[in-house]
Amino acid sequence: MKICIVAGARPNFIKVAPLIRAIQHTDGISYQLVYAGKADDLTLETTLFDDLQIPRPDVFLGVESTSLNELTGMVMGAFEDYLEKNATDVVVVVDDLASTMAAAIVTKKQGILLAHLVAGTRSFDIKMPKEINRLVIDGLSDLLFTAGMSNNSITNREGAEQSRVYMVGNILIDNLRFNHSRWLRPAMMDELKLEDRGYVVFTLNRKALIANEENLCKMLQAILQKADDVPVVAPLRGAARKTVERLYAQLSEHKTIGKLYLVDALPYLEFGYLTAHAKGIITDSGNVAEEATFNGVPCITLNSYTEHIETVKYGTNVLVGEDPEQLAEEVGKMVGGQWKSHSLPDRWDGRTAERIVQILLNR
Repeated sequence: MKICIVAGARPNFIKVAPLIRAIQHTDGISYQLVYAGKADDLTLETTLFDDLQIPRPDVFLGVESTSLNELTGMVMGAFEDYLEKNATDVVVVVDDLASTMAAAIVTKKQGILLAHLVAGTRSFDIKMPKEINRLVIDGLSDLLFTAGMSNNSITNREGAEQSRVYMVGNILIDNLRFNHSRWLRPAMMDELKLEDRGYVVFTLNRKALIANEENLCKMLQAILQKADDVPVVAPLRGAARKTVERLYAQLSEHKTIGKLYLVDALPYLEFGYLTAHAKGIITDSGNVAEEATFNGVPCITLNSYTEHIETVKYGTNVLVGEDPEQLAEEVGKMVGGQWKSHSLPDRWDGRTAERIVQILLNR
């Protein structure tokens, strides 16, 4: 069986890494890893692939565009050319990017079996481009691999036959189990004299949050005032770092607030250590919240929804939207050790990739 695994952006590699490792240890199945972007993409640092223990992509489609519609068309053309030149039995696409949707459309037009990894995620906001991508990809897919029962329910309500839907668990957890003994304590923790469980991690990536500087300033103030003497570590890059740095400087001039350490974005294994050993995490990343649930670390998500409600129902996650007052209340609980009880969602056991490989072989 020849499988093509398509990655559209850096986070996709973290999710396909366990699948690649499982394929490498299984007879009768081979793969090629295709990346929609360019070979010199700066986000694909060498350490990423070393940390994940997977090779770099076999093929780079070389697409780069700031226009989602243009990017979709370019990926469709480049991926169609790839499939015409490479015999493929199954195409596995990941998540909900425009490039993911483009690859899904081309796959079905070529009459090739399509599998969607992390299917059934919804925000229920049709104004979000990613929501449209999710609906299209799930609607086209022959195999829908979901992380939990809530995702199964969504796909079933939308008309997917039960025979197409497989609850395989959360593939991010496979990486956490695989790397449990490989985490690397960042050198900056010693430089800043940070002790395990003695700091809060803050990550920020959503463009809408960063753009609304007035509200972001209130949220940052809420975090730092309630954190009090517990230092907040923020491994940020790009616009997020510049904006937070400027807002922190403004707050420091006029108010008494806690410590914020802005540090460089960390390699995968170092970031894994930082979050796994934190007192708590404040983030707008669903992936980070999912990992926090597995690690048993209290987590506050700066969003009004999550693709995996299991992190809230059973895990350590709490949603506060973009409300500074609610954020302040939850940060107070976090640093005060008053967090809710939690458990591990069903099939978040680190064996998701094994299940997927067996399902593919049985097809």
